[in-house]
Amino acid sequence: MHRLEIRSDGNDDYVFVLPEFFRVDTINYGQLIKIRESGRVVDKIQRVVFGNPTRKSIETTNVENFNGILRERIGRIVRRTKCYAKNRNRLSHAIGLFQFYWNFMNNLHENLTPAIEEGITTKTWTWGNLLHYRIKLT
Repeated sequence: MHRLEIRSDGNDDYVFVLPEFFRVDTINYGQLIKIRESGRVVDKIQRVVFGNPTRKSIETTNVENFNGILRERIGRIVRRTKCYAKNRNRLSHAIGLFQFYWNFMNNLHENLTPAIEEGITTKTWTWGNLLHYRIKLT
């Protein structure tokens, strides 16, 4: 059986909310708690909450990195700016468009996009491909 893999920071709210939406026996959930002194991370504690994730897999680096990339590239989610998101629907569309760009157009390494690496597509898309794509209705 495949389990849902979830990693988060030390926020205990997830411990109470996740069981409301998922059966606990279907989750591998671990928390990464950062110990800070004078604003600097001096230690990390990896805590298994549900299931049996490996301690090595309990890491939030990828999510934190992607959040930083989103803030760099999408002005409306930058903190303390005049461009803050005023409309939830437009924010959702902006993030969706960026996710498409990131996964289908952005060559990360060896001229491969994440979508090519996952076998979802065989080519790097262009804006023209996206804007002229015809959805097949079945």
